[in-house]
Amino acid sequence: MSAVYLDYNATAVVRPQAAEAVARALQAGGNPSSVHATGRAARARVEQAREEVAALIAAPASTVIFTSGGTEANALALESAVAAGSRRLIVSAIEHESVLESAKASGAAVELLPVTADGLADLDWLASRLSAWDAADGRPFVALMLANNETGVIQPVAEAAAIVRAADGWLHVDAIQAAGKIAVDSRAIGADTLSVSAHKIGGPQGVGALTFGPRANLSRRLHGGGQERGRRAGTENVPGICGFGAAAKVAGESLTAMAAQAAWRDAAAARLQAIGVTVLGEAAPRLPNTLCVGEPGVASELQVMTLDLAGVMVSAGSACSSGKVKPSHVLTAMGQTALADRAIRISGGWASTEDDWNRLVEAWLAAHERRTMRRPAPAAAGA
Repeated sequence: MSAVYLDYNATAVVRPQAAEAVARALQAGGNPSSVHATGRAARARVEQAREEVAALIAAPASTVIFTSGGTEANALALESAVAAGSRRLIVSAIEHESVLESAKASGAAVELLPVTADGLADLDWLASRLSAWDAADGRPFVALMLANNETGVIQPVAEAAAIVRAADGWLHVDAIQAAGKIAVDSRAIGADTLSVSAHKIGGPQGVGALTFGPRANLSRRLHGGGQERGRRAGTENVPGICGFGAAAKVAGESLTAMAAQAAWRDAAAARLQAIGVTVLGEAAPRLPNTLCVGEPGVASELQVMTLDLAGVMVSAGSACSSGKVKPSHVLTAMGQTALADRAIRISGGWASTEDDWNRLVEAWLAAHERRTMRRPAPAAAGA
């Protein structure tokens, strides 16, 4: 039987439309900064892709800046805020490490916005903290992702935006996991900056984007030419950008099909819960493709390897730690310390089927049964 790939939150299977767009751009060549015919054609392809990515997140195309990926897009937002005078950053405790580590490296003070046991940002804490903001810390900056990459929990970003704006702050939204899985309207949710990534929606790796609103003051972090409206120097990755645009177009047209995966996810969750598995973030709204489950006493790494041997590919938490498996800071922030290194993330995508989810469950249950059979029987009372 063919292998089952359920690790789309790490990287999605490349869509054929994206692969074709990359191949066409590679064959056509051209530097989009050149004024001759080939250069102008390359520029046209970049701008078409910019329109397609902008449409996916309901942003004006003129505000979309292409980057080398989601990590750079997040860093550009944080570093721009610090350059604009923010000396204290508030980032949610469940942010992706590209946000957490960029904040720590920025030179500004960093505070963590706590989350509830369901993995939702504590907005009461945020409102209280911003009401006591010290003007000496500069303009408030808050980073709150739209959907968590491990649990799939969708955050109350629009409500957070209202709180941040009341304090004249800057809200950065990492929408990298949400885009292409749920409808994303960067302006309606009140994001001042918002990041997306191509390879999470079936585009090529190594390309992302940041959109910015009128309340954000973006700085140039890479110096050189005047590419990307003067905000990111360097010749654009034309093939990657074209693949991004093609993936964004089809992803935006496929949201209904993505939503249907919630039923497959929930059916899988019910079968696993029947033998005592914990579903993380179950009481909160979640992405339709994402399921995070924990089994006490069984290390995440062991679960991942066992499923891999059965031909089913999942992951343990974020896949952006150079292959290292470590306790999840997301689950720790949710108070699930006992499961922080006992949970796995299952994530479907555009090419996933109901049979994929069924095979995942069958493989997981078979492994559970083998582990149960190997455990020694409890000693009899009085023995």
